[in-house]
Amino acid sequence: MHRQAATSGQGRRLRGRSVANIVRFLWILGYLSVGLGALFSTFFYPDLLSIWRSQRETIQPYVLPQRGEYGVQPRTGELRLKQEVVPPQLTQSPSKDVESLELKKLWKPPPNRGYHPCVEPSQSYSGPPAKSRGFLVVQSNGGLNQMRAGICDMVAVARILNATLVVPELDKRSFWQDSSNFSDIFDVDHFMEALKGDVHVVKSLPQEYLLAPKAGKQFQSWSNVKYYEDIIAPVWRDYKVIRAAKSDSRLANNDLPADIQKLRCRVHYDALRFSPAIDEFGKMLVERMRKNGPYIALHLRYEKDMLAFSGCTYGLTEKEADELTKIRKLTSHWKVKDINSTDQRVRGFCPLTPTEVGIFLKALGYPRYTPIYIAAGEIYGGDERMAGLLSRFPNVMRKETVATSEELASFVNHSSQLAALDYIVSVESDVFVPSYSGNMARAVEGHRRYLGHRKTITPDRKELVALFDKLDAGDLTEGPELAELITDIHRRRQGAPRKRKGPISGTKGRDRFRTEEAFYTNPLPDCLCSETDPIKPGPKKSHIARQLLSCDGLQSRGSLSIWQRH
Repeated sequence: MHRQAATSGQGRRLRGRSVANIVRFLWILGYLSVGLGALFSTFFYPDLLSIWRSQRETIQPYVLPQRGEYGVQPRTGELRLKQEVVPPQLTQSPSKDVESLELKKLWKPPPNRGYHPCVEPSQSYSGPPAKSRGFLVVQSNGGLNQMRAGICDMVAVARILNATLVVPELDKRSFWQDSSNFSDIFDVDHFMEALKGDVHVVKSLPQEYLLAPKAGKQFQSWSNVKYYEDIIAPVWRDYKVIRAAKSDSRLANNDLPADIQKLRCRVHYDALRFSPAIDEFGKMLVERMRKNGPYIALHLRYEKDMLAFSGCTYGLTEKEADELTKIRKLTSHWKVKDINSTDQRVRGFCPLTPTEVGIFLKALGYPRYTPIYIAAGEIYGGDERMAGLLSRFPNVMRKETVATSEELASFVNHSSQLAALDYIVSVESDVFVPSYSGNMARAVEGHRRYLGHRKTITPDRKELVALFDKLDAGDLTEGPELAELITDIHRRRQGAPRKRKGPISGTKGRDRFRTEEAFYTNPLPDCLCSETDPIKPGPKKSHIARQLLSCDGLQSRGSLSIWQRH
């Protein structure tokens, strides 16, 4: 009993000692914690607090996405049944990919290198003498742009001869059968007013000369001043009126007096202005096209007359080829009748087909929904022949889809007036692409050079045909390899400043003139000057306003919305 009590007391003493040890340990731990806390707050906490506060100030509160951000599109109205569904590329805000440098390069014009029009006459240039030698009556020939170039040359010829120019007559008997008069297409009052310091111009032959004997002449092609002074001027000794049977290519491209060359430019780019009706309608077409954003004007010269004239039948049926051959043989003023179509195409003398143009533009990198304006008449073969282009670029428009039939009514059946509208839209386009180097292609290219070297991509048809034949044979496919080849070929064919090309090496006699680059295709160096470029240093910038054809004030680009009728 006594032993049990002793054992119990000993256990109580041991438990009391253990509790005391635990209490002592906790007290020491608490003391150390207080001490460490004091040290931390004294030496480290102020710096950490400052860092934490600075970080907190940079944190922005979360804001809910607004409409138009992160794919949340604002609702501008309910979609109506008659409202067209615009392709995604034209409705959504451009992404960084779309606005990439490569895409911008597609629309960027070549460097202008400081060139500007310099067409003012020299100090020695004077107005026309009070009395002229006689009257020059001109019968223009060809389509619109062939007549325009010829009229400009005839103004220069009238200046050389000191003749009074009667407002030229337009060609009404050519393939197009257009009954338009000069005043239907051109602003005749402006034409006369603009030239009063250069030549005498009258609207019609005076009554007393209507029945007078007239000397009919067909001036020699690509003639110089000496020819007109020595051969033509003496004719007025016996006649008071000379009638020029043709007007095209009657003046040399080069080696003429500087004042004559500048006069040609003043006529082409200022005096020979389109009529107010055509001018205003052309502005409207340009404005509507620009509502689609940047656009390409494609001079798709795949029309019946051009195919018949050139003898190009690639891709046509036998029946179509026969039809074109008959047209060529029945057109008396087309001298070449028998043409090897295959040889023409291989040498690059044929217009590109619509499908070939589609492959070409796609290879250059233009997006699928690029707006394209077709500057041409009726395409031979119609919609079926256009399928290859439309499958690659469905956003194709033309006069008939940009304007209503009611708006176009006054121009219908007047091919030259319709061509004038195409000319305006082409000159003012962001990019101009001709499928063939005809009269319009050359005139538009020259005008775009005159207005600051706007981007004009001239296809190398000979090189392209070789590539297209490889596509047909299965040796190439539409893809990166073809795109690289086509892009490399055309890096230096985009309308940058350069001198007008002379005759092809090896040509002799009058054939040299035939192979020269036409004056109105490239007015440099005669009518463009630069203080900085070594090609042609010139006088200070001309005071003559740089007329933007018919589209003054249309330089701003519209929003990316569709304006198209089907």
